[in-house]
Amino acid sequence: MPTIDVLNATGKKSGSRELAAEVFEAPVNVPLMHQVVVAGMARIRAGTHKVKTRGDVRGGGKKPWRQKGTGRARQGSIRAPQWAGGGVAHGPVVRDHDQRINKKMRRGALRSALTDAHASGKLAVLDELSFDEPKTKRAVEILEALQVEGRILVVLAQPSETGAVEKSFRNLVHVRVAYAGGLGTYDVLLADRIVVTTEALDALEGVAAASPAATAGAEAGESS
Repeated sequence: MPTIDVLNATGKKSGSRELAAEVFEAPVNVPLMHQVVVAGMARIRAGTHKVKTRGDVRGGGKKPWRQKGTGRARQGSIRAPQWAGGGVAHGPVVRDHDQRINKKMRRGALRSALTDAHASGKLAVLDELSFDEPKTKRAVEILEALQVEGRILVVLAQPSETGAVEKSFRNLVHVRVAYAGGLGTYDVLLADRIVVTTEALDALEGVAAASPAATAGAEAGESS
């Protein structure tokens, strides 16, 4: 079973803990992670792009000239795509870009991403993260003590009661705050370093390890 050091706010080791093997020693399924990330990006696409086809352009109801005898190519409407001012052929239309991804696939991809994060040393566990009041300066001091740089993901178990933790980090453009229950594969893969509290780690292991038997098929690439 994998283990990891638990650090305090000053960056010193305060203990260690075992990590759930089904979450942090799972097979790293790259195609599954890719499919889940692509589906997540597709879900946020508006899909409202639209061009006018020949049926949407005003005019062109009359045949411009007779079918035969003029020596010119036959035409049925001056709003056909080959005419100036005509409609667009094969242009984008309003559509839904969602791709079907089920819970087993999401959990399998998240386990793969967390396993890779632990194996590559991206993960840092913090024993406690609390603020009496919003203070960005203290948030910076904690990150410096933990020696984390780049794109940083801070994972909490749940929203803080006063919101002081979130407000302390939101002024830092390279830091994003997420919650264990809504953590996604893309969040984990995008971050250079991940700071997670012990409470959030407990919640995260419960979410990602839910129904191991039901999620076994997702790891094999089985196709919400």
